Amino acid sequence: MTDSARTQAPRLRVGIVGCGNISRNHIEAYAALGETEVVGVCDVDMARARQTAAAWQIPNAVDSAAALLDLGLDIISVCTPHPTHEAVVLQAAAAGVHVLCEKPIAVDLAAARNMVEACESHGVALGVLFQRRFWPAAAALRAAIDDGTLGRPVMGQVSVLLQRDPEYYRADAWRGTWANDGGGVLMTQAIHYIDLLQWYLGEVSEVYGAVNTFKHGDYIEVEDSASAVLKFTSGALATLNASTAASPSLGVQIRITGSTGATAELSEFPEGTDGRLTIAADGGSGVEAPGGITAGANVDLAAINEALIPHHRAQIEDFVNAVRSGGVPAVTGRDGTNALRILLAVYESARTGEPVRFAPFPAGVAIPPARSGAPAETQPAISACTSPLKI
Repeated sequence: MTDSARTQAPRLRVGIVGCGNISRNHIEAYAALGETEVVGVCDVDMARARQTAAAWQIPNAVDSAAALLDLGLDIISVCTPHPTHEAVVLQAAAAGVHVLCEKPIAVDLAAARNMVEACESHGVALGVLFQRRFWPAAAALRAAIDDGTLGRPVMGQVSVLLQRDPEYYRADAWRGTWANDGGGVLMTQAIHYIDLLQWYLGEVSEVYGAVNTFKHGDYIEVEDSASAVLKFTSGALATLNASTAASPSLGVQIRITGSTGATAELSEFPEGTDGRLTIAADGGSGVEAPGGITAGANVDLAAINEALIPHHRAQIEDFVNAVRSGGVPAVTGRDGTNALRILLAVYESARTGEPVRFAPFPAGVAIPPARSGAPAETQPAISACTSPLKI
């Protein structure tokens, strides 16, 4: 669609389900586009819905997704607690409304697959919010893979060392519970970087992981720390370490080493600032993508969310363009399902003590032989997990 056609086309009608902290990012992003209009918000707490509508001059505040859909929407943004995503998405798909869902897409694979299948069968777009893909630095790293600077990605490292205090978990009753949050640091924080890792390295073959709760166990049920080794169908290997028990926060680092020997590091410090990319290639040359460092390691949630608004805007603009053109959004429901599958595999591996295998891993050439008198032990891998760790 040309710019002039966009100007003449009716504005797309948008509804927001859930008026918690992250809803502001969606509302501001749609308002900035000009070709969309937020016509209603929804929350089970009508006082909060009315307050949000009044603050942003939104004409309608309702208390159910069904009432919101009755406003004649083109797009619905789902900003509710994780386990409630499925019900809203299925209603929207049945109504022929395009869906942009906050991460994680769901808390179990069956729900995620239901959502994807429902949207595909009803011919509506389903996108999942992974706004860090829209950092300029994240796109530059993807380009360095595509243009051969790194060669074939062979090694990855992800370090997510963040600070959260008791007040963060106590701010909403659903946080830190298996039933209503679906998990801890993996489900809520690290999933962004798991998505980036699989975007760079491709399909996962096998996951072996462990979780624990070192700091926040007095007020959460879920893990505050996790480690995992991941194998990819390409033969690549990666490690993941994630925690909300760090103080001060050390932010996030993602390193990708390619077959050329070059290594790219994507860094987010402090949390919420734009990613910065450094590529160390042959001869020690390096490039750094735009992004600045601000003072202070520990950043509160409101400041983190505010800093991410430009990237929400970029992803929402991409989604609106896909809806307008009938195309595919940059981050699909299937992408969201892939990221969820990886983190659920960490939980399943932690529960069983065994790896979770999805697909064959290419045989290596440097596997050490078993030592005499100490035969190598082998354990069978299990099938893809569909449930969270139970503790």
